[in-house]
Amino acid sequence: MGLAIDGANRHDSKMVKATLRSIPVKRPRPTPSHPQGIGLDKGYDYDNVRDLVREFGYTAHIKARGEEAQAIKRQAGFKARRWVVERTHSWMNRFRRILMRWEKKAENYLALLHLVCGVITYRCSGLFG
Repeated sequence: MGLAIDGANRHDSKMVKATLRSIPVKRPRPTPSHPQGIGLDKGYDYDNVRDLVREFGYTAHIKARGEEAQAIKRQAGFKARRWVVERTHSWMNRFRRILMRWEKKAENYLALLHLVCGVITYRCSGLFG
């Protein structure tokens, strides 16, 4: 998982490059038989974001604006796939130190985010109960 931080007044689509660069684990090369996808919501529905994601070797799965609303109308029981991201944000918000940023230095806040992600991964692994 990659993490990048910036001010709350900056749009998410501006942080795509920094987020993709921050992924610490070297991933295998995508092939036509094993492509690597990245799921993004409609806030990332811009051509420059699609080009940037393609540069990094991912296949972008972005619901176009209004496409999800039409799918909800057409299909009974249709649910968006972005729940994984929303769920993870909810888990992160359970840590009060992350929910309200008190750290003045960005490095300290980023370190806390990494710690929280490690705790969440540890809890989800189910190794120790």
